[in-house]
This record gives sequence, C-alpha cells and structure tokens, in this order.
Amino acid sequence: MKKIILLLFLSAIMTGCLNYTQVTTIKTDGSGKMFIHYWMKWTSQRDSIIVEQLGLFNPDSVRKEFTSEFNKLTSVVTYRNYNDSTIHTQVEFEFTNLDSLNATPIFRDSKLSIKEIDDNTKVFSQFIKPVATGFGFESGNFSLTFIYYLPGEILSHNATEITRNKLTWKYSLDEIGTGKYITATYRPFKLKETPRWIYYAALFVLLTVIVFLFTKRVR
Repeated sequence: MKKIILLLFLSAIMTGCLNYTQVTTIKTDGSGKMFIHYWMKWTSQRDSIIVEQLGLFNPDSVRKEFTSEFNKLTSVVTYRNYNDSTIHTQVEFEFTNLDSLNATPIFRDSKLSIKEIDDNTKVFSQFIKPVATGFGFESGNFSLTFIYYLPGEILSHNATEITRNKLTWKYSLDEIGTGKYITATYRPFKLKETPRWIYYAALFVLLTVIVFLFTKRVR
C-alpha cells in the first residue's frame, strides 16, 4: 500500500514518463546477476527534490529495497541528468538462485521461479505486478522492459523479442493491466565436461611418480 501511495503521489507531481529496464543473466547452476535501471523526467527542480525524498532515487532507500541474505549488491548509483531533465537509479547485484529473490523486498510479489519439469526441461517465470496511477497521469507513459539471458535452448516463450537465448519483454502499463506473467521453457545447456587432456595429464603424472618411486626402491 505504501508503494502504491508513493506512485500516486508521483503521478500527481510529474508530467514526464517512467522507464524501467531489468536485465538478468542466469547461469546453469541457477545463480546469476541482475542490472536494473529506472529513470523519469521532472518538470521542475522542486519536483526532482520531492522525488528524491520519496526514496525511489535515494541510495540508502534503494539498498534497503534490494537487500536480502540471498543476494549481494555490487553497485547502487543515483544521478540527475540536467541535459534532458531526468533522474536515474541503477542497481546491480548477484544472487544465489532466482527463486531466492522473492525474499527481497522489491521482488516480494514477483513470483520469480525456475521449475524443473524433467532432466531436460525447465520453465522460467516472473509476475509483473500492476501499478496504480492517477491524477491524470497517462499509463502509456510508463515503459517497462525485462531482458533475460537463459542458460539453455529456448523451446517456447511469450517474449516480445528473442535472439537465441536472449528474451525481451517490452510493455506499457496498459498492456500489463491487472498483472502479467512472462515465461519461457528451455532445455538447459550441459555443464562443461572436464577435457580429456586433463585426465591424460593426471595419468601421466601418476605414472611418472610410480616409476620414480619404483626406481628409487630398486637402487
């Protein structure tokens, strides 16, 4: 409820647009990293100060929202660009597995999940929550982009764009409506096998040691 009130207040004082981009790379073992960048315009210097006080662009508040025992923040940057009158927040962090991010305040209702159907198939999904707007703020001015690099061959998906294992979902708030799931089914890449030359090298070293010990004993 607190976040909805903040967004309503933002809608009342801002006439620009809000842009949100989330880029996530997931490794074969389920760990990964995420980069988030959101920004918006302000109509006056007073507006930018009010927005900063709300916490969406305050480094300490942002850290609190993105912190949990299952992820490690590597970067939190907030800044203002006076050339185009925008204010920005960029966050980067690593996580042990995607599902664990549900314990992070900012993703509490996002239902992030990777489920294993069988040994050769997994299903990724994330729920995009609806965002309340008001006071004449046009929902079409909200732009949300979710980019995922999944560790496998994509079998099916509902992405708006796809390039190999890179999937992109782009929406306005009108398209999200009461909420939307983004999902993809993929066949995981096989973990890299140990090269045969390593086994040959280990065997060679072992034989060398045995020969040395045998020769030494004979003497």
